[in-house]
Amino acid sequence: MISTTSTASATAPAVPLAQDARTITLIGVAHGTSHFFHMLLPPLFPAFIRDFGLSYSELGLLVTVFFVISGIGQALAGFVVDKVGARPVLFLALACFVGAALVAASATGYAGLMAAAALAGLGNSPFHPVDFTILNKRVSQPRLGHAFSVHGITGNLGWAVAPIFLAGITALSGSWRVAYLAAAAYALAVLLLMVLNREAIDDRSGTWAHETQAGAKALAEEHPLAFLKLPSVWLCFAFFFWTTAALSAIQSFASPALQQMYGLPLSVTAFVVTGYMLCGAAGMVAGGFLVSRVDRLERTIGWAMAAAAALLFVAGTGWLPGLATAAVAALAGFGTGLAGPSRDMLIKRAAPPGATGRVYGTVYSGLDIGFALAAPAFGALLDHGHANGIFHGAAALLLMGVVSASLVGLRVARGRAVPVAA
Repeated sequence: MISTTSTASATAPAVPLAQDARTITLIGVAHGTSHFFHMLLPPLFPAFIRDFGLSYSELGLLVTVFFVISGIGQALAGFVVDKVGARPVLFLALACFVGAALVAASATGYAGLMAAAALAGLGNSPFHPVDFTILNKRVSQPRLGHAFSVHGITGNLGWAVAPIFLAGITALSGSWRVAYLAAAAYALAVLLLMVLNREAIDDRSGTWAHETQAGAKALAEEHPLAFLKLPSVWLCFAFFFWTTAALSAIQSFASPALQQMYGLPLSVTAFVVTGYMLCGAAGMVAGGFLVSRVDRLERTIGWAMAAAAALLFVAGTGWLPGLATAAVAALAGFGTGLAGPSRDMLIKRAAPPGATGRVYGTVYSGLDIGFALAAPAFGALLDHGHANGIFHGAAALLLMGVVSASLVGLRVARGRAVPVAA
């Protein structure tokens, strides 16, 4: 696998920077939109509690519905992307986001919010197999690490912008329904941008250093589900499960947890999630440079995420003043962001040639399942007054992710050593 990749990289024609940059930017915008719609409902949970009388456990179930549908859909979407191509699937996903925002704007109760969560989850499901298929096919190998970095950064920015966008428009207009109409307009604008630049995200053309003709031929002779036998695929799945369960705790419940612990106003605690995501984006910038300089990627992942876990543990102790605790929790995002590009490159190394859509779809479904199961569990902790459990639980889950990443790295290293020895 490594030898054929190196040969392909060496013989591939040079790709102009402007061409790579255009593809990377477009996929970054699309990925940021998908993460924006992860947060379609959580920033306005207080409004739903006020208007519909819902509990945190019920609101957590909305997050569960989103990610269960997204997780199942993501695993299946990988096969669809490998079969029909990534671009048409991307167009359909963005159209689902437009519909989800319109349904949310017209919701009159819990059922309407549930329908919006389901439609947004369906739209979110194909993004990782779509994004990584297009990036791997169209971006030149020397710039692929930076492409993964930008991909992660824009995702974090989508998470960071959503609370400000939705809460800000709600405050200015006096209605959360107006905020959702604005979200629908945003998704529609992104869809039009992709259609107008469709040739730059056409995965039927471009140089794909990760898949050689020999690799594709070998894959065609295997069963479509043969990649599921690879232990590295399931270890990557476990890695995403643990780390995104931790992210779910911070993303959905760090703000109300700090309110319970310190009595801080929502206007202050709401920026903890934004700060966490912005620190994560800064970490990903640094992580994009580390990818090309570090061979054992799992070590970068391990140290970065262990540091983030330590910061979240301190945040949950109550040792620090309220504002300092909020700052420490936000700073933990830098560690998880630093690990992001190394994580995506590690998965690329673990994926067999030609099965990128299927592998990324299966692996990233662990992300959705982590969100789905963690949200109601952490919501129940808050309902029972265990606010510090949000931070301590997230720290423990990050450490489980470190273990999974270490095991993936060991298996990839062994796999690379075998052809070298031969």
